This record gives sequence, C-alpha cells and structure tokens, in this order.
Amino acid sequence: MTPDCTIIVRRAAELLAVIPYVLGFHPSDSLVVVGLAAGRLVTFGLRLDLDPPIEPPDAARFADVASKQPAGAVTVVGYGPPGRVTPAIMRVMDALRERGIPILEALRVTEGRWWSYFCESSHCCPDDGTPCPPPGNALAAREVFRGRVALPDRQALVAQVAAVTGAARERMTAATERARQRLTDRYGEDVRAGADGRLVRRAGRIAVRSAEQRHRAGRSLTDDEVAWLGVLLVDRAVSDYALDRSTGDEWRIRLWTDVLRRVDTAYVPAPACLLALAAWQDGQGAVARVAVERALAEAREHRMAGLLDRLLLSGVGPQAVESLAPPGQGAVTADVDGDRLRE
Repeated sequence: MTPDCTIIVRRAAELLAVIPYVLGFHPSDSLVVVGLAAGRLVTFGLRLDLDPPIEPPDAARFADVASKQPAGAVTVVGYGPPGRVTPAIMRVMDALRERGIPILEALRVTEGRWWSYFCESSHCCPDDGTPCPPPGNALAAREVFRGRVALPDRQALVAQVAAVTGAARERMTAATERARQRLTDRYGEDVRAGADGRLVRRAGRIAVRSAEQRHRAGRSLTDDEVAWLGVLLVDRAVSDYALDRSTGDEWRIRLWTDVLRRVDTAYVPAPACLLALAAWQDGQGAVARVAVERALAEAREHRMAGLLDRLLLSGVGPQAVESLAPPGQGAVTADVDGDRLRE
C-alpha cells in the first residue's frame, strides 16, 4: 500500500469487499494475509496458492514475509472449500503466532459466503455462513472511483503483461529486424570512432528519455521506437540508466507495460524489470510479481530480474532498499503479492 491509497475497514464484510483491490484481482483457491494498523487501516496484502496444499515449511516462509511488513496485527482469509482452506489457515496461523504476530480474525470464503474461525455466536456468524458483499458494494465502488482495479482473477493480471499477437506481432517482428540492423550500424560507427560503446549508450539514454516524454504526454510509441528501445535496453548501462530514473508514476507503468508487451521475446527482461520496479513503487505488488515472472521465463539468470525476484519473495519494502542503494544508483523496490513462495 502507498500513503495515497489508504483503505480503512471496520468489519469483516468490509475487509472482504476491499481485498480484491488490495491484491489487484479477485482471489480464488488462495490464502490471504492482510495487515492492519490500529485494527482497521490496511497496510499490506499477501497471497499464497492453496494448490498444492500449504505445508508447514510453506506456512513458515509465508509468515516470515508477513513479519517484515508494517502492521500491528493481521487477518487471515482462505478462499476455497473447507477441506482445503481449514488446514492451510491453521498452519499459517500457527506460523504467525510463533513469530509473535497478533491475529485479529480468520475467515473462510466459499461459494459466495463467509465463515469466521473465531466467532462462535450464531447471531452474527450463522452456521450456513454470511453472504459476501455484492460486486457493486459501496466500498468496491469507492476503490474504483479512486482508480484501484480488481481484475476477475490472476490470469487476467498475467494477460495484461503478455505479448501482443496477430498483426501487432507481425509488425513488431519487422520493426525488430530494422532495429537490429540499426544497432549493428551504430556499433560499427562506435568502433570506427574508437568510442568504446559510448555512442550506443548515448543512443540508449536518448531513447529512454524520448519514450518517457512521449508517455508522460499521453502519447504512444511507434513500432520502430519500441523495437529500437528494446534492443538498446540489452546494454546494461542503458537499462541501469532507465532503472535509476524509475518512479511509480502511472504514465511510467503504462510505458513499460506497452514496451514489455510489444518487444521481441529476446528483449523482454529489461522492460519487464522496469515495469516491476515502477509498479511496486506505486504499490502494485501483484503487477510487479507477474512482470518479474515474465522476465525470468525468458532469461532465468537475468541479473536484475533475479534481484527483484529475491526482494519480492523476502518481503523487503521500498524504504528499506532505498536506504541500501549504493551511491549514484537508484533505489530498487519490491514486495510480495503473495504467490507461492519459491526456494
């Protein structure tokens, strides 16, 4: 969460209404831990898949991440059938308690109704459960008005960073070939001038600034501009330059989403990392996670993608990483959207 995206909840039903907007999508077959300050201010949300079943080591790693987040207490919510949710809830609650994290409430959501693991009163928690807030509830409408989005499911989130197809892909394939030839020519100029790569790096910095200016003004890049930027970002000095300039501005997230979707597969990692960094700086941890996953799917050993992946999984917040950034380098920020933690 970011300071300008404050969410306050007072009851279990209100929390269930806003969880999709905290995560960025409506969870299913999931276990979610939501951090709360002063008992009602939402500070973070983490999610873990229920498939495969959550075992004690999974719960321990998940609780370790939760323990690093800013919150006075948490609420645990499981989405799915009781036979899968209840064992997962119990294991995660045990792990949270072992780390001294207070648990305000534990809920199960199954087929549009919710049950409390803490409340035994049939007056407020009937045996057949309580209906979940309808999709158009007041809290959901408020979050939409404030610009927060809850996609139907996580697959819809993944689709937002997927490669373009069809005619758009054919145009980008042709543009990429032109960009590769242009880069070859630029390297030739660089060698003849004895510039030791400076001409290419200069072209990269110009391309980054130009792309930023276009998107900040609400305009899109042409196919050739995207392809040229993509091939230049392979140079580590150019990608580091772009990372150093990163912020959580909405136009910057649009920029790197557009570039990521349109570049050739070989050039995916750099814009994916730039999107991940900008998204987390804006409090969109789920977007950051799927962007990093795209980068690692194309280049498992990519330096920055690996760093962002480790930071996301460890739960290191942006303020902590900013304080550790070496002189002259921009802050790298990350967090967990709560997907299955990996070794």
